[in-house]
Amino acid sequence: MIIFRLIGESFRFASDALRQNKLRTLLSLLGITIGIFAIIFVFTATDTFRSKLQESIDKLGSKTIFVQKWPWGGFGDYPWWKYMNRPQPSLRDYNALKERLEYVEGISYEIFASERTVKYRSNSVEGAGLKAASQDFNKTWMIDFQEGRYFTENEGKSGAPVIILGAEIADGLFNGESAIGKKIIVMGRRLTVVGVFKKEGEDMLGMSQDKNILIPLNFAKSLFDIENEMYDPTITVRGRENVALDEIESEIRGAMRSIRKLRPGVEDDFALNKSTIASNQLDVMFGVVNIAGWVIGGFSILVGGFGIANIMFVSVKERTNIIGIQKSLGAKNYFILLQFLFEAVALCLLGGGFGILLVYLITLIVGAMGFTMVLFLNNIILGVGVSFAIGTISGFWPAYSASRLDPVEAIRS
Repeated sequence: MIIFRLIGESFRFASDALRQNKLRTLLSLLGITIGIFAIIFVFTATDTFRSKLQESIDKLGSKTIFVQKWPWGGFGDYPWWKYMNRPQPSLRDYNALKERLEYVEGISYEIFASERTVKYRSNSVEGAGLKAASQDFNKTWMIDFQEGRYFTENEGKSGAPVIILGAEIADGLFNGESAIGKKIIVMGRRLTVVGVFKKEGEDMLGMSQDKNILIPLNFAKSLFDIENEMYDPTITVRGRENVALDEIESEIRGAMRSIRKLRPGVEDDFALNKSTIASNQLDVMFGVVNIAGWVIGGFSILVGGFGIANIMFVSVKERTNIIGIQKSLGAKNYFILLQFLFEAVALCLLGGGFGILLVYLITLIVGAMGFTMVLFLNNIILGVGVSFAIGTISGFWPAYSASRLDPVEAIRS
């Protein structure tokens, strides 16, 4: 109880000192406020951006592997010249994989053509992404429908002129009316709408189906060369949930090397891309951004910490005779030390609180403008923790010097 009472008295002395010097207290807060604001704002922005990117990456599926020509991660020291002469994934590769793979839930051959125009009577939508895929597309990707259905087996095999629309494409063409059964024109051909994808919202990596249209691969053969590199041919393999990703990847690699007749020791002439690669790239990229945030805010905090230490030395000098009286009345050294240490910590926590409040206000403003920014709890805890640490470090030496004053000399000052 004595210890708690002493701590309480120390807090009261510290709060009295802060109230009596309002202007000095305010100026002392600025450095810490700016520093904490810079760090927490950078972390909040990057965490928000990363969470949105991670949501997009999660759509790839934890057991999904993409057989492609180019490996992911095209920045930094990227040896692109090694991959230039690799062959594109072909229909032959796709059909051979279908026969050989056992650990798979579904396997599909996909191509993508951008900036297509979709027409219905007098309405048209430009900039649609045209996807063509084999029948198992609904097994390799998680897709939901707000209207209609997926292609039937017969429609996929025969290459029937049917199409599934993204939600935004359907809204642009039909203005809220039902799209099922209507005839639309794509690349000069008339197709029947059999389904509309459920609206997914904005996607940071462009994986949302809202602005895409999907046609059967066999129908796409009549429109363009589906093995042309410009359409980014991809074989998508989704493994079974009860099989480890490494086993799925190993099976695909062995099958592809066999299909392409690669001798032992010869490097793969294909890439097996997966969501973990993208996640690792995010870790590297945002790690650099976080370091930049610490550097930017660190200088402000450092300056603020020196300011707090300077103010505390001034405070000790002003109250030297009071310290002498307290010690002559029996105050222990640790009581004097805690008194000034709490004052420094309180200053820094107050400044950190203002910095976090500024970040929160910015998230509200940005949210009102239509972009979601989230101040995560871990960033709030980080801001409070950094403020407490800076207050402790910058206030310790002035507090220690005050606690070591000789009471007789202090009273005379």
